[in-house]
Order: sequence, then C-alpha cells, then structure tokens
Amino acid sequence: MKTKVGIIGAGPSGLTLALLLQQKGIQSVIIENRSREYVENRVRAGLLEHNTVEVFDGLQVSERLHKEGLVHHGCYINYNGVSQRIDFEKYTQKQVTIYGQQEVVKDLINACEARQIPIIFEAEAKEIRNVESENPEIHFTHLGEEKVIYCDFVGGCDGFHGLARKTLPKNSYNEYKIEYPFSWLGILAYSVPTYDELIYAYHSNGFALASLRSEKVSRLYLQVDNNDNVENWSDEKIWNELELRLGITLDKGEVFEKSITPMRSFMIDNMQFGRLFLAGDSAHIVPPTGAKGLNLAVADIHNLAQGLIEFYESGSQENLENYSKKCVARVWRVQDFSNFMTYLCHKQAAEGSFESLLQKSKFDYLTISEAYQKTIAENYVGFPLDTFA
Repeated sequence: MKTKVGIIGAGPSGLTLALLLQQKGIQSVIIENRSREYVENRVRAGLLEHNTVEVFDGLQVSERLHKEGLVHHGCYINYNGVSQRIDFEKYTQKQVTIYGQQEVVKDLINACEARQIPIIFEAEAKEIRNVESENPEIHFTHLGEEKVIYCDFVGGCDGFHGLARKTLPKNSYNEYKIEYPFSWLGILAYSVPTYDELIYAYHSNGFALASLRSEKVSRLYLQVDNNDNVENWSDEKIWNELELRLGITLDKGEVFEKSITPMRSFMIDNMQFGRLFLAGDSAHIVPPTGAKGLNLAVADIHNLAQGLIEFYESGSQENLENYSKKCVARVWRVQDFSNFMTYLCHKQAAEGSFESLLQKSKFDYLTISEAYQKTIAENYVGFPLDTFA
C-alpha cells in the first residue's frame, strides 16, 4: 500500500490531518487500532476553542457542530460560594463551543468516508521503519494479516500509549511530567443543566466542575483522592456532593457513565525525528482543568499540515524543520495555563494553612482585577493558531 502520508490513529488529530491534506490533493491512509464503533463513542473532551471551530469550518465538517453545539461566552470560577464570571466576549471578542469529542470524531470520519480517504480500523501498528530515509514504512496487522504502508511521511497521532513516541530515539527528546495528588470522579447523566455556563468551584471539601454535553446531558466532576474507587460513590452521594461544592440545585437525572481519571501533565520537547511527526496525546497530556487536550492536538495538526503542504507545493522543508519548535512553544503555554487552573481550583492543603490562604488571595485578586480576568479569558479561548510560528 503506497501513499504520501501514513497516519497512525483515527482520533481528532489524525482525521483532521487527513482532511487538511486532502483539500490540497495530498493522499493519506489512516490506520486505527480500535473499531469504528469504539472511536465514535469514546467519551473525551467537550469544549472547542474558537480556533478549533474555525479549522472545522474550513474543512466543511461543522454543519452539525453549529446546529447542536452550545456556544458559551464565559465561565464562572467560584471560591467557597463566592462567584466570579470570566467574560470571554468582553476581553477577547471570542467564544467557545460545547460539543463532545465523540461527535467531532463522527463528523470527521463521515467526511473522510465521503471524500474517499481510506481508514483501516482494527489495524494495529507494529513497527515504523526507515523514518530517517525518504521512504518510511508502517508495518501493521489487519484481520490477521501483516501489511505495510509505504509513504513519504508518518503522522504519529496514536495517543499516549501509541507506537509513534516509542519510535523516537530516547536521546532525541527530554520528558517532563507532573503527577497531581488528586483525581477527578466524572459522571455523564441524563440531566438538564441548571447552569448556563461552565462552573469551576473550589470548596473546602474539594473541587467540582459543572460542564455539559448538550441541553439534556450534563458532564460533572468531583475532586477525589488518587486511591479512591467509583464503588465508594453512589449516585445519591455524588449528586449531594456536587450540589454542596457547586452551591446550586441540580437536576438529578440518570447517571449513565461514571469513572475516575488521574490528573497529570506530560510532554516531550521534540515531536519529530526524520520523517516521523508526533501530534496530540502522543506528545503531550494536559490536565483537563484547562479544557485544552483536543484543541492542542488540532493546533499541532495545523502546523504539521502547513509543513507538508508547503513541501508538496514547493519542495521547501522549512516549516517541517520548525514543526517541533512551533508546537512546543504552544504546549508550554497550555501546560502553564492548565497547571494554573488546576492549582487555583483544587483543594491542596488544610483550610487556614499558608497554602490555602495564598490560594484564596489569588481568587480575591481575580475578583478585583480585570487584567487577571483577561489573562484567563485569552488563554481559555485560545491564542490564534499562528501565534507561536
């Protein structure tokens, strides 16, 4: 099997890359370890930056997004019952859109199918060879057969546990990570949201987040210990704790998904080697407090597509050679913001301690400083895609 760009992973980054290339007549093939049903129902992020929506608009894959997505012009940050709204529209003239990642993936897969971009599901990448040559190879298995994609470039969009990062020489990058001392208990529920925008809430019992996926489905989170277990949390206990921490009355509907997710930051400072390029979770993970995972992946792909298009149109490799530099600068900005939001909103020390009073001081400053509010707003809605070029 021969193509211009071999892509490993049919998540948002791999699918977006294929569609951006197809617009310029550049062929690609996507292989995906999981089934189509699995990737189309894998619940992940649900908030799209203004820039991400613009990318999907340019790809003409956003019709359902605009019909079903919920546009938010701000969010709330609460501290022990005191609420401060962050006005995105006022400070940035931009907004964010609530639209589940699984819905994004469905739209992108349908577009790939309609535009005859091959996606091979249940195909496990086994080895990436010859990335330092002009003819890389992706060796994979599909339906019990061993197969090969011969290509000019490889897009490693296969997630944190994928093959792409493991293929980079260990001495070609530095690794940075933080394991936070708390996790998120998250639920999805058939519950009509009783709030109009996201609420980030610090409480003496711990953090809570009120998010949503639609006008009928709520996505809510509680800070829990890393060694906690979902069996310790009945639906009634979860709803009661959410109402206490958020300080609002909730529609206590049927909970249809419940899970605990550890909080972590991870990144490497080089996302390319030879003709292998990493994007999205294969190169970096951010805590979900900043709502940046999917958006950061799309920003990576914007840079990678620019480089590949420039190469095929003019032969220039300048943008490809600078790919890591451009991406990593944005990743550090996003890591900082996600870390800031995580430490601002989560309980880390006993009430009345030095650490907790510093945390309260930050929130008090947020309530009086428009400059502080603007800083959060412009980071939250996302910087233009070429800011770090």
